[in-house]
Amino acid sequence: MESTVDLLIENAKVYNTFTHSFTEKSVYIKDGRFLHISEGPEEGLSAIVRMDANGMHMIPGLIDIHMHIESSMTVPGIFSDAALPLGVTTVVADPHEIANVFGIEGIEAFMREDTLLDIFYGIPSSVPSTSLMLETTGGEIGLKEIDRLLDDPRVLCLGEVMNFKDIVSDEESLSNRIIRLCNEKRPTLAIEGHCPRVSGLDLSRFLYHGIDADHTQQSPESIYEKISNGMFLEMQEKSLTTENMKVLVENSFYEHFALITDDVMADKLLTGHLDRIVRKAIACGLPTEKAIYASTYTPSRRMGLRDRGSIAPGKLADFIFLEDLEEFRIHTVFKKGRKVERVQAKSHTHSFPDRFLDSIFCRRAAAADFTINASGTGTALVNCIAIQKVGTFTSRIQKKAAITGGFLDWESSGSALIAVMERYGKTGDIAYGLVDNAISERGAIATTWAHDHHNVMVMGTSKEDMVIAQNRLLDIKGGYVVVENGSVTAEARLEVGGIVSLSPIDELGRDLQNVREAMRRLGYDNTNEIMSFSTLSLPVSPEIKITDKGIMETRTQKMIPLIEEYLE
Repeated sequence: MESTVDLLIENAKVYNTFTHSFTEKSVYIKDGRFLHISEGPEEGLSAIVRMDANGMHMIPGLIDIHMHIESSMTVPGIFSDAALPLGVTTVVADPHEIANVFGIEGIEAFMREDTLLDIFYGIPSSVPSTSLMLETTGGEIGLKEIDRLLDDPRVLCLGEVMNFKDIVSDEESLSNRIIRLCNEKRPTLAIEGHCPRVSGLDLSRFLYHGIDADHTQQSPESIYEKISNGMFLEMQEKSLTTENMKVLVENSFYEHFALITDDVMADKLLTGHLDRIVRKAIACGLPTEKAIYASTYTPSRRMGLRDRGSIAPGKLADFIFLEDLEEFRIHTVFKKGRKVERVQAKSHTHSFPDRFLDSIFCRRAAAADFTINASGTGTALVNCIAIQKVGTFTSRIQKKAAITGGFLDWESSGSALIAVMERYGKTGDIAYGLVDNAISERGAIATTWAHDHHNVMVMGTSKEDMVIAQNRLLDIKGGYVVVENGSVTAEARLEVGGIVSLSPIDELGRDLQNVREAMRRLGYDNTNEIMSFSTLSLPVSPEIKITDKGIMETRTQKMIPLIEEYLE
């Protein structure tokens, strides 16, 4: 008896997930799923459409299981149109940024967006990332909200549990009660972690509480220790080094890691997403067939997505044709058996409530807001946040700064002043710090994209420029603003909650690139200037950060004074 399929692909070099190899095959697709893979034409099967692959390599669609749509500073609908042509057919998004601004209402607004890309979700586990004593957020995610989200089948994991102190110091902490609720209601739910520089007994404590994955920056030592203790690793770009790939290859750790993006900003999204991570992993020494495995099958298995991740009977017909295997150059992408067409950039129709578009309740700054009172005369020993050139980690350093007329003369200190201003209309708090290795020229940078609380953050070397930057930021209802020598030279509007934009991705990407270039002109030196700046406020990232409550040593969650002591 002959049956008819929708599409027959012939002369394709098909990736076999289970042998990690390519073989020339014919592939039959029916109702959006693979029906049969054969050596050649199969008797008993006919096709409505036949396609000659002309020897191209055919692999499963890419699956990114740890990412944040908000990091691309856009909404799910626009992100879908941008990511699909890059070969990304499924993502698991952790919407903790929109949750920090709008709580569960923000999450559900994202989940209502209609997308061709399959978007599954992780439940934000740490909103706020620490506590309301240490940072002010617009929303909170507690047991009630998590219980509600666990009822949604699109939820595949508990998003990155990041509050180390909360986990290990108190069995009845909110984080531990959240994990217990997930285990009781969804026993097979994956529990994702955020474990930077955690090892030894501390690592065991994380694993003991069921947190068995980590996506943070790795070293050869951390890779071996974490995997050998049963932790699944999600390798983002900053972990892709030749030394790290060597550990994975030499120990055949292929079952225990996946390639992920975590954060891809809009300007970077124009040139690649998970496909770019795959290319870099290959360039760093990961064999191509293993890189495909780690970006398709291991991530699908980690999240329990048994209907995808391989080209095999019954699986979703999400696949990619590569015109060059070694360079991982994508020719065509198919979603559920249909070719993905690039969508022309256009403004996005949305259903967000009006209050999402007008959410910055912060007073306009004046020069006095960037003046630091100091008692005594002479000099003070001050604590500074030191930025690194690579990555987002910081360190604590101390230096001397002059006191003039009862004020700290920070403008002559060689450091930039950073101020975090509460933006939700709750407290009006302002916290101050000094930042080393930041900007060196006269100017300022301001943003509402301040991990994870997203208060207003301003950094500069001039009070006047900081005022201009903060005021302009309020005028555009959130985003990024760069001021150079008294003039606004770059800005990117993020009108939804101050963290995402409704603009076409190419327009937003161009604006962010201008922000990046303006930051470099001010002397900001980092491999990802925007992310480096935006994470100066992230109180769960090593080693010293700042929120609207003050400067914090992130491991102990102890506050640090700006002025350590007064000197003669």
